[in-house]
Amino acid sequence: MKAKAFLKGAALLVVLLVSCLSVQARSYDGNLIYNSEEKDGVMVGQTVYKMDNGSLANYMKYNYAYDADQRMIESETLKWSSTNNQWENDLRITYAYSGKSITTNYYKWNKKTHTYVLVPEMTATMDNPNL
Repeated sequence: MKAKAFLKGAALLVVLLVSCLSVQARSYDGNLIYNSEEKDGVMVGQTVYKMDNGSLANYMKYNYAYDADQRMIESETLKWSSTNNQWENDLRITYAYSGKSITTNYYKWNKKTHTYVLVPEMTATMDNPNL
């Protein structure tokens, strides 16, 4: 029963993450170039470029943070603003580990308050029997 609950939770998490990313990348499918950054064998960041009239242009940037056990504790997404010519915050996902449970919190950037705001309906807690 716990394994089934974990699989459902994991599937939900994957669907949410992939849907967020695929909605952003769908119109540029096949024109994206990925540049990963690793530290001590762990991916800590990734910059995504898109082909724009024969040259590469900034598109998305991802930053990842891990705990001492190499478990991801945060994933942050930034979008390139060609208007402001800089990276702008978009969303942040945090992962909290407690025993055999993982809680995932989804935050969206609020431009007015310049802070990440929790989206409670996207919060999910699942059991992982492998922890």
